[in-house]
Amino acid sequence: MLTLDSAGGPKNNNVEPSWKVLVYDKTGQDILGPLLSVKELRELGVTLHLLLHSTRDTIPDAPAVYFCLPSDENIQRICQDLSSHLYGSYYYNFISPVSRTKLEDLATAALQAGSDNLVQKLFDQYTNFICLESEMFCLKQPRDSSISYYSLNRGSVNDTEMEDMLTTITDSLFALCVTLGTVPIIRCPAGNAAEAVAAKLDKKLRDNLKDARNSLFSDGTATGRYSFHRPVLLLVDRAVDMATPLHHTWTYQALAHDVLPYNQNRVTVSGGEMKKDKIYELDQKDNFWMEHKGSPFPQVAEAIQEALELIKGKEEEIKSMKSELGLGGGESEENMLSNLNLTDNTARLTNAVSSLPELLEKKRLIDMHCSLATSVLDCIKLRRLDVFFELEEKIMSGTTLDKSIMEVLSDPQNGTPMDKLRLFLIYFLCTPTVSDAEYDQYAGALQAGGCDLSALTYLRRWRSFTMIGSKNLELNQVAGQQGTTKAVSMFSSLISQSSNFVMAGVKNLVVKKHNLPITKIVDDIMEQKQGKFNDEYKYLDPKILRGNEGGQIPRTKTPFSDAIVFVVGGGNYIEYQNLQDYVKMKNVGYANSTMNPASLRRVVYGCTQLTNSDRFLNQLTMLGKDITGEN
Repeated sequence: MLTLDSAGGPKNNNVEPSWKVLVYDKTGQDILGPLLSVKELRELGVTLHLLLHSTRDTIPDAPAVYFCLPSDENIQRICQDLSSHLYGSYYYNFISPVSRTKLEDLATAALQAGSDNLVQKLFDQYTNFICLESEMFCLKQPRDSSISYYSLNRGSVNDTEMEDMLTTITDSLFALCVTLGTVPIIRCPAGNAAEAVAAKLDKKLRDNLKDARNSLFSDGTATGRYSFHRPVLLLVDRAVDMATPLHHTWTYQALAHDVLPYNQNRVTVSGGEMKKDKIYELDQKDNFWMEHKGSPFPQVAEAIQEALELIKGKEEEIKSMKSELGLGGGESEENMLSNLNLTDNTARLTNAVSSLPELLEKKRLIDMHCSLATSVLDCIKLRRLDVFFELEEKIMSGTTLDKSIMEVLSDPQNGTPMDKLRLFLIYFLCTPTVSDAEYDQYAGALQAGGCDLSALTYLRRWRSFTMIGSKNLELNQVAGQQGTTKAVSMFSSLISQSSNFVMAGVKNLVVKKHNLPITKIVDDIMEQKQGKFNDEYKYLDPKILRGNEGGQIPRTKTPFSDAIVFVVGGGNYIEYQNLQDYVKMKNVGYANSTMNPASLRRVVYGCTQLTNSDRFLNQLTMLGKDITGEN
C-alpha cells in the first residue's frame, strides 16, 4: 500500500522511495500504530502522516495514500479533498469494503471537481483488526466501547444494537480470514454471542466461496471438500472463564499491562515530579523483550542484571584498548610507537568500532528495561502484589490456603480496594459453596476497605443465571489441578546490591505451569480428544456447501496444526501467554519425536478488546450498577 504497489518495494536495487502523504482516520491510526514506527514510515517515503479530519494544507505535487473506513463521514471528507484539489494524485485504501453507493458518491465528487484523472487506485484492503504481535490481534482499542464486554452484556441492549455489534465482530473476523487467505473450520459452544458470531461468519464465508470468480480466497477452487491443513477457528465467550481476567499476574508483559499505562505495544513510565514521563516501544525488534516478556518477574530482574554486566564487560574491553594502544597519555612518542603492533591493533580497533552501534543499541534497550522493571517493582512492593498473586493461584488451583482471605482483606497494608475486590471475586467464582453468612461477612470487610461491590452484585446474579457451579467452575478446577504454586522463602535481595533491583520484601514465586481454561479447550479441540469440548462444541465448515442442512457435516479427524482462538467480550495477556507456553511445550514434544514437522503447533490469540484487570472490573461494576438502578 505504501510503496504504491511498485514492484519490489522501496529498498529494491537501491531505488529511492517515492515521497507521499499518508492520510488515515482513527481506525487506520490504530491499525498502523503497532506495525510501523515513524522512522519506518519515513523509509517508505511517507513525509507527512495526518488524520483525515484534521486541518490539512494543499500539497499539489504529492501523491496521497488514504487508509480509512468507508463511513459516511469519511467519504464526505474525501469528496471534500477532491473538490479542494488537495493533492497531486489519490490512492484510496478502505479498511472495510466500500459499498457501491459510496463509490458512486466518490465518482460524482471526482467528476464535478475535474479530479477523476488524479484517482490512481482504489482498494478494499480487508484489514479491520489490530495486529499487536505475530500471534495476537484484537478488533478495537480499549477506549472504544462499541463492542466491549459491558456493551455486549448490559440488560438494556436492544436487538438492533446487538445485531450491529455481532456484524462488526463478524466483518473483522472475515477480514482476518481474507488476510490469511484461508477458510477455517469453525468451532464454538452453543447458546451465546460466540455462537451467533460463528453462524454469521460461516454464512459470510459460504456466500463468498459460492461466487468462484470473485472469491477472496486463493483456495476457493477447493469448495466442497476440506483440506487437512486448514486452521481451526475456536470462538468462545468471555463467560467461559471470568476469573482469569481478574487475576493478579507474575509475568513481565502481563504485569506491565496490569500496573502501568500500556497500549498499542507502548508503555508509559512515570518520570517523577520534575521529569517528563517516558514512553517505551515494546516490539519484535527488541530481543530482550521477545525473550523475557513471558518470564516470571524475578527471572527478568536477573536477566537484566546479567545483560548489564555483559555490556559493562564490553565497555571495559574497549577502554582497556586505549591504554594498550598507548593512548592513555604520559608516554613518550617513541614508547608509544614501540608498543604499537599496527596489524593486530588495527584489526581490534576496527572490530571495536564496527560493534559499537550494536553495543549502544543493546545498552539503550537494557537501560529502558531497567527503568520499566523498576517501575513495575515499585508497584509490586507498594501494593504487595506477590501476596495477592500467591493466594489467587492457590484458589484457582484448588490448593490449601496458608493464609485466610479475610486476613488479607482486613489488612490496610495490602493493596488497593480494587486489588482486594479482585481477590474476593476470584474466590467467589472458584468456590461454589460460599454461604450467605460467609458472603455477608466478606462483603462487610470489603465495604469497610472502601470497595464498590457493584461488580460482586453483577457476578452473583450472573452466576445464578448461567449455572456456573456445574459448568464453568468445573473447568477452572480441572485446569488448576495440573499445577500448584510454591512460594520460596523471603529473600533480601534477588541480585547484587549494585543493581537497581533490590527485591527485598517481594516473594520469589516459582510457578508450576498449568493450563488455563481456554488453553484446556484449545488442547481438546486441536488434538481432537474425545470429551466435553470436542463432542459438544458446534462444528461449522463453510467449504461444505451442501448436505449440512439438518444433517451431519463430515468432520476431519486429523489433529489441527494451526488454531485461531477468539474471545468475544475481551481478552488479556495472561491467556495469550498461557497459550504460547502450551505451544512451546507441545512443539518440544513433537521435535523430540519422529512426527512430521508439519505437526508443529501454532496458536493465534484474538479478542474483541485487550483489557487489563482494572478495566474489566470497571465494566463489571457498571453492569452491577445497571442491576441496582444506579446507572
